[in-house]
Amino acid sequence: MGEINVVPFIDVMLVLLVIFMITAPMLTQGVQVDLPQVSSEPIEDIENQEPIIATVDKEGRFYLSIGGEDQDPISLEQIADRVIILLERRPGTQVLVKGHREVGYGAVVSLMSTLQTAGVSNVGLISEPPPEER
Repeated sequence: MGEINVVPFIDVMLVLLVIFMITAPMLTQGVQVDLPQVSSEPIEDIENQEPIIATVDKEGRFYLSIGGEDQDPISLEQIADRVIILLERRPGTQVLVKGHREVGYGAVVSLMSTLQTAGVSNVGLISEPPPEER
């Protein structure tokens, strides 16, 4: 008899397929980020609304601007309160984060965590193109 029984191989492959289907979504959790000075496509403007921009400067101070107006430094609690109010008025508004290149990673993460607790489900990061693409 010169045939190979492939049924056990099919069983193993189906078990592996089920395992990968269950574990693959767990591996892709997290926030998709754009690092400073990278090549990336610009985010399309959603409904021509001005985005909410949360900023961390070099010293780790936080700012919140709506429509391009600069403001004084504010605390994370104030950012959360203002973002909640703005999203109640204009649901679906984009929220973007600008972090100085030399600021600590923890400051940006704490800002993003504050935005998440304020009800922002999707945060975008602002980056600059590399010098050769400008």
